[in-house]
Amino acid sequence: MSNATFDLVIRQARAATASDVFETDIGIRGGRIVQLGQGLAQGQAEIDARGRTVTPGGVDAHCHLDQPMEAPARMADDFRTGTRSAAAGGTTTVIPFAAQAKGESLRAAVVDYHARSEGRAVIDYAFHLIVSDPTPEVLATELPALIGEGYTSFKVYMTYDDLKLDDGQILDVLDVARTHGALAMLHAENADCIEWLTRRLEAAGRTAPRFHAHARPMLVEREATHRAIALSQLVDVPILIVHVSGKEAVEQIRWARAHGLPVFAETCPQYLFLTAEDLGIDDSYHGAKCICSPPPRGKENQQVIWDGLADGLFTVFSSDHAPFKFDAPEGKKPGGAEVPFRHIPNGIPGLETRLPLLYSEGVLGGRITLQKFVELTATNPAKAYGLHPRKGTIAIGSDADLVIWDEHEHVVRNAALHHAVDYTPYEGMVLQAWPALTLSRGEVVWDGRQVVGREGRGRFLPCGQPTLLPKR
Repeated sequence: MSNATFDLVIRQARAATASDVFETDIGIRGGRIVQLGQGLAQGQAEIDARGRTVTPGGVDAHCHLDQPMEAPARMADDFRTGTRSAAAGGTTTVIPFAAQAKGESLRAAVVDYHARSEGRAVIDYAFHLIVSDPTPEVLATELPALIGEGYTSFKVYMTYDDLKLDDGQILDVLDVARTHGALAMLHAENADCIEWLTRRLEAAGRTAPRFHAHARPMLVEREATHRAIALSQLVDVPILIVHVSGKEAVEQIRWARAHGLPVFAETCPQYLFLTAEDLGIDDSYHGAKCICSPPPRGKENQQVIWDGLADGLFTVFSSDHAPFKFDAPEGKKPGGAEVPFRHIPNGIPGLETRLPLLYSEGVLGGRITLQKFVELTATNPAKAYGLHPRKGTIAIGSDADLVIWDEHEHVVRNAALHHAVDYTPYEGMVLQAWPALTLSRGEVVWDGRQVVGREGRGRFLPCGQPTLLPKR
């Protein structure tokens, strides 16, 4: 019988939290961190982290996995391939979306999504809700009940015909969030402006992928962001505006913050590393790979997003992983054809590359601190969605979700990634770091060469109320 004190000890880690960086051993028992300190007693297993940085496992609070789509579209990643990819990139918790279809109940979407995820995930996961049909039954009964069961965040859209809500419906949903202590996420783009511009572009024969960005200029994001802030102010409830892409929306959020409004914001790698030119500088269909909404902006806009990460404007850094194969009839070529930009599925893959991109170009590139990296990628998303301190930090009692970083040159190649998508928009980028080990609840799930976590070991996590703000 072993007389080891711990199941696992990580020795001489340079551990980073959202507030501190410190040298420590990390003692793990029963999947949780039970002791931090120098010279801990032996463990049944030991990992030498001398000279390497150890951060909390990433919490990717905005990703789409196996989300039901209208045929022929189908997402490339399910909970098996998506969570394998996440683990290889240092993410140990994902929060994808149970999406309500118009005319169906919200409860039915949750039941369906559990069926899609059961027994497949390599890492832990929770669900956001997508509310697309806020009927009186949904508002009065289903949504409050689901919040009480641990689905404490939901997304509403201001664009996309099959998802968008009008302002009155958004107010109703925000009122439920206020009453029951949930967090509402808003996709802020003006649908009518986009439709008007799209029709004009189509009439002029401008339908190549690059014109997707022309149909969604910064002002449509700016207007919708302004309106989302006003709606939240009217209801007196915090909101989180997702995938903020442009300077003009950033200015609206800065205005709200300056006026004391609890408006939180998220951004994504595509707004740091891609530009409108990645959608094409000619009419080539290749740019379909980078179609997402809002679209990447001009090169000069990237610095605005970096500044917002460094100075606290952005609360969360997510992937918005929306995986569609490029060369497939269920992906970016619907039915096997090159189609006008209006009909190209929106989204790009990014679960596996999110953390290495920000660690390499942000932390090692001198743009953000190591503590800010942890805050944006782990601690704040865990707090925003009711998973902290179980997730998102290195602390006694927290799950032993950890990433040990290897700081060396790493070239991004899709062939080496673990998603089921046939491309990455970051192909050929030279990074300076990649996870050497990823641990989920004290178990190595990525060993630096392959995903070793067992399919189905990931657990569903009911979420508590957000803890970004004091209770109201």
